[in-house]
Amino acid sequence: MTFNGAWKAERSENYDKFMEQMGINFMKRKLAEHDNLKITITQTGNQFHIVESSTFRTKEIDFTLGVPFDYALADGTEVSGTWNLDGEMLKGAFTRKDNNKVLTTTRTLVNGELVQTFNYDGVDAKRVFKKE
Repeated sequence: MTFNGAWKAERSENYDKFMEQMGINFMKRKLAEHDNLKITITQTGNQFHIVESSTFRTKEIDFTLGVPFDYALADGTEVSGTWNLDGEMLKGAFTRKDNNKVLTTTRTLVNGELVQTFNYDGVDAKRVFKKE
């Protein structure tokens, strides 16, 4: 699968506004802007193993396409949802456990870069990763 590999955050668009809408405090938002996030993706069939490592934490996530799972975001917000593959795009929909609002996200390859989009409560953001 083309998502396989190690990806390093290169740039973001509207990420601070997105995090603010998510209710993340000012200090955590500023730290997140400089988190040096690296995502390592390994796909075997419908199974994914993802390692998210940053300056502040390392987290491993295992999921199967189409199967709901629980996950805690970097700020501790707990969500439940699924990832699905739609053509060449990974699409995720996650419901926050604290307020039942939905966070949607996608991952797709554009010109050799991994582009992750986010939408929460009407605010869109994007993070772009380069393959290492």
